[in-house]
Amino acid sequence: MTADKLVELIVARLVRDHGRSKHHWRRLVGPIRLYSRATHPHCNWAAAPTGSFQEIAAIEALLDDWRMRYPLLSG
Repeated sequence: MTADKLVELIVARLVRDHGRSKHHWRRLVGPIRLYSRATHPHCNWAAAPTGSFQEIAAIEALLDDWRMRYPLLSG
């Protein structure tokens, strides 16, 4: 799984569950930062979502689920 593919999956789920546009959610999710597997062996990615409290809560809840499914990403 790549970071770009993960963002697409996250955005699609947010649109399905909460409405609005892909552009809206993609902007709020922001980029996925990748870290070295040598220093982050259990989960090598992170995101810093923005938006309202409700939007950030929705994104963070989804990110927690996706971390369990895809803890390690490739470039």
